[in-house]
Amino acid sequence: MSGAWPGHAKDSPAYRKILLALLFAGLATFAQLYSLQGVLTGVASEFGVSPADAALSVSAATLGLALAVIPWSAVADRVGRRRTMTWAIAAAVVLGFLAALAPTFELLIVLRFLEGTALGGVPATALVYLHEEVQKLHAAVAAGTYIAGTTLGGLAGRLVAGPVGELLGWRAGVLAVSVMAGAAAIAFILLSPRPRGFLPVLHGQGPSLASRIGANLRSPRLLVVYAQGFLLMGGFVAVYNYLGFRLEAPPFLLPASLVSLLFLAYLSGTVTSRLAGDLSGRFGRLPVLLAAVPVILAGLAITLTGWLPLVVVGLVIFTGGFFAAHSVASGWTSVLATTGRAQASGLYNFAYYAGSSSLGWVGGLFFGHYGWIGVAGFTSALAITAGLLAVLVLRGAPGASGRTTR
Repeated sequence: MSGAWPGHAKDSPAYRKILLALLFAGLATFAQLYSLQGVLTGVASEFGVSPADAALSVSAATLGLALAVIPWSAVADRVGRRRTMTWAIAAAVVLGFLAALAPTFELLIVLRFLEGTALGGVPATALVYLHEEVQKLHAAVAAGTYIAGTTLGGLAGRLVAGPVGELLGWRAGVLAVSVMAGAAAIAFILLSPRPRGFLPVLHGQGPSLASRIGANLRSPRLLVVYAQGFLLMGGFVAVYNYLGFRLEAPPFLLPASLVSLLFLAYLSGTVTSRLAGDLSGRFGRLPVLLAAVPVILAGLAITLTGWLPLVVVGLVIFTGGFFAAHSVASGWTSVLATTGRAQASGLYNFAYYAGSSSLGWVGGLFFGHYGWIGVAGFTSALAITAGLLAVLVLRGAPGASGRTTR
């Protein structure tokens, strides 16, 4: 346990270094995870596969990440959080370079799965590292900074790979992202302070991995936090998956190059995830989480209009609300977990990416039957369900109010 170490104070140089280091870690991770999404047409053209098959290069990476977060959390309990993230990012950068050089489509899919598996070590560990190394009062703010880095990474991976890929081919686009991720990985290694709050869980000492996972799965509060990630991420992916189809069709008829710029809406999440951390420290996590739900609903409602500028405004509002909620929920796991904090964080990430894979696909069924109003209604129902679960179960939980954020 790390109770004897109070954590770095908010104004200390080490605190600022941790925030910068994890911002770079988030950027490196999610730039690589989604880089192929910006060059799928090039992948499909070179290998002669369908668009759906080309998209497997993205799904393989997210699947690898989802399956790897729990094993990585066990590694982090043994060798340390910072070391685990260093190994994970370094391995992912190498695999990213190899994926860009894959001679066959089948090998590309294998390498992308392995790359996602490597990347799983970062989200499985980053928030636990924060919880152990900074003062508890400021952990929510620090978590928001990490989530801001993930939004920048997701945006950068798509926006760098796409234009470079259009000029020089998809392989050059992916290589450019790998170079950027490598630079971010070096920045993380140089900036992240030596851990002071970590004590290893040695073999045969303390609860087993299975018991730590079981304890987290028996906690109603943690299950509801996991549900936030599952439900909200599922709706988020559905919106971004199918809004492009709507805008390329009448009455908008936008070219695909302009539709890709919609990912710039991620920048609102960069701002709101950090803001949500600040507000959680002042007012508690539950009020901020609940406030994000009507923001999500308002954004979705605005996207139903037929005027493109309002659709974009609605997407920006929706994106900001989602990342605010995700910032709060992901950072709450380490506070609520009484044992196996790394496993608690890993389970949240598993639920998060399970929602991405499953509910993001289900949103397509609503789009096929009811059009955009079906996607907006489906996503709204997910957000309302998440909010109701939070109200029913998370009241009185540690960190729920401003008085208990310590």
